[in-house]
Amino acid sequence: MAREMLVNVAEGEECRVAVIDNGSLDELYIERASLISHVGNIYKGRIVNVEPSIQAAFVDFGLGKNGFLHISDVHPRYLRGKDDSAGRIGRRKALGERPPIQRCLKKGQEVVVQVIKEGINTKGPTLSTYVSMPGKYVVLMPWMHRTGVSQKIENEDERKRLRKIITQFEVPKGAGLIIRTAAQGATKRELQNDVAYLNRLWGAIRKRIDTETAPATIYQESDLIIRTIRDIFTSKISKIICDSEPITKRIKDFLGIVQPRLRKRATYYEDKTPLFHRYGIEKEISKIQSSRVELKSGGYIVIEQTEALVSIDVNSGKYRRQDSAEKTAHKTNNEAAKEIVRQLKLRDMGGLIICDFIDMRDVKHKKDVEKTFREALKKDRARSRVLRMSQFGLIELTRQRMRPSLQSSTYLKCPHCGGSGIIKSLESHSIEIMRLLFLAGARGDIRRIELSVSPEVEGFLQNRKRGIISELEAESGKQVIINADPNCAGASYNMACYNERGSMVRF
Repeated sequence: MAREMLVNVAEGEECRVAVIDNGSLDELYIERASLISHVGNIYKGRIVNVEPSIQAAFVDFGLGKNGFLHISDVHPRYLRGKDDSAGRIGRRKALGERPPIQRCLKKGQEVVVQVIKEGINTKGPTLSTYVSMPGKYVVLMPWMHRTGVSQKIENEDERKRLRKIITQFEVPKGAGLIIRTAAQGATKRELQNDVAYLNRLWGAIRKRIDTETAPATIYQESDLIIRTIRDIFTSKISKIICDSEPITKRIKDFLGIVQPRLRKRATYYEDKTPLFHRYGIEKEISKIQSSRVELKSGGYIVIEQTEALVSIDVNSGKYRRQDSAEKTAHKTNNEAAKEIVRQLKLRDMGGLIICDFIDMRDVKHKKDVEKTFREALKKDRARSRVLRMSQFGLIELTRQRMRPSLQSSTYLKCPHCGGSGIIKSLESHSIEIMRLLFLAGARGDIRRIELSVSPEVEGFLQNRKRGIISELEAESGKQVIINADPNCAGASYNMACYNERGSMVRF
């Protein structure tokens, strides 16, 4: 089986795009109608605050939350104070060479920014003044110069061919181009059409920049379906199967513009069985958030995400087919290396990632696992930096987050445990509540105590602690009333204290 792209929009509230490789889920993209992404959008914003202590500015660009703009993402045109200053593609100024942000930006100043990362929890979106406009084969970089070629295009002859073709096209003055990985094998006409489209788009954007008053939306990125097809669809994908007839027509129209010869690969799925169920994708999606991922050989990996990093542990599990522990570890580690990269793509995990492989003594085996890991990462669109395997069998890497993680957009923190995964036992919770009752019983101004707890805790107190509560009532002259409240989940409770007149006493 070849690579196929499945597009599910039948339910209306959620759009899902899956790429399957030989029947296995390789990439997954989900966008809710209520959680539309702003990454890639271009805005005209206004500086509301400059913070020299963190070398960053906060920008109001019209979305409610102010965006975060670090000095490393400030374009040379703002560093030098000249609107016509251009940067060089692939040659950003080092942080030490940049002037302090307070000398570059002032409160109330208007800036053109692009969202490069969605906000998480209370943090606002991350912004950049390096604007980029992606096409199918080329990325247009306004206020930059020179032409760059994606580092993932390794064939030197192909790099020279693409550079030669691009130099023949008209590029807007003061703009540069980056040739994308998807351009490998593209014809001159396909590249020309892509550059011409981006030229027209940039012309329209420039007019809006000149006329709009900040804060304002200048350019809105395409929806998930068009965006994914533009960035991911290549001739290696044999089919695009969509379960919505209008969306299938949109896909065909888009392909008719950017890749006319591949237009027929988009097909409408008419079967009554839901598309993702038909291809067995729903089962794989349900496993994505599990911390334990089984390997075909019998081993498994455990993925744990903390605030600072992602920890991945490899275990041999039931796998014992080899005649030595070394061979078992090598075989399991090789399989785990591929699966780890696949899980990083599916879950879109970013930041610092530490992979703890099974210990191996043979240097050749260590290098082989490391090579397998790096080869698998080449297929990942996200930028990453990988270190050599350490003496302890660890591979450390940093990975760019492409979009909000699937977990943050699909799941809520458990109201019982607050996301920790554990809650107090009935006995521990009851002991804590008894301490509070004794504390309230020692207060002279309290005459009645009303306690609301979960039904399980109420049953435990009434049965196991009834004698102690009766002694407390007799010795202190207080009345203790315990109620079962289904709204009190886990370790939560409500306690109200009253005096002789029936007025509530603060406790």
